[in-house]
Amino acid sequence: MALNYLATAITPAVRAAQVHYYGSARQLPAASGKDLLTAEEIDFIKERDSFYMATVTEDAWPYVQHRGGPPGFIKVLGPNQLGFADFGGNRQMISTGNLAVSDRVSLFFMDYPRRERLKLLGHVRVLDAREHPQLSDQLSPTSSLRGNVERLFFIDVIAFDWNCPKYITPRFTEAEVEAAVAPLKQRIAELEAQTKRMG
Repeated sequence: MALNYLATAITPAVRAAQVHYYGSARQLPAASGKDLLTAEEIDFIKERDSFYMATVTEDAWPYVQHRGGPPGFIKVLGPNQLGFADFGGNRQMISTGNLAVSDRVSLFFMDYPRRERLKLLGHVRVLDAREHPQLSDQLSPTSSLRGNVERLFFIDVIAFDWNCPKYITPRFTEAEVEAAVAPLKQRIAELEAQTKRMG
């Protein structure tokens, strides 16, 4: 069981809020070290085609950025290490700049159809892809995207937590909808062909 996420996130101020709203603070078992990713988390991460990444500015403002790519673009490199290739985008460099000051990051992975979400806390190292061509090749999800890789993100995961499905509205990609309706389209075509033969 992963314990480090709540041990890290539930600070004295959080406990005070719990007491204020619910009459008592949540009691947590002691956590030590890092939460180790299991096969469940690893498989879940490998299937994702996007996630949200939160960093904090030098002025302590939170900043959330969406990252996306083909399924599996974020790679599990070890029991507690993730990596992904960062592509050229709007050139704002806010996440990268924030991580140069504080390497702490929070990642939020969503599976909308199954109403599942996984949260991760970690420390990030950002490398210039131009200086590490072999690592760029390793992290690039496809050879066609290799030329767009500008930075390499390595995340040392210290904690994770699964959230309940409450209030997650199921959403489906175009490919998922197409796969779901394909049998219906096939059946419609069969019925139309039968109708023509009967007519």
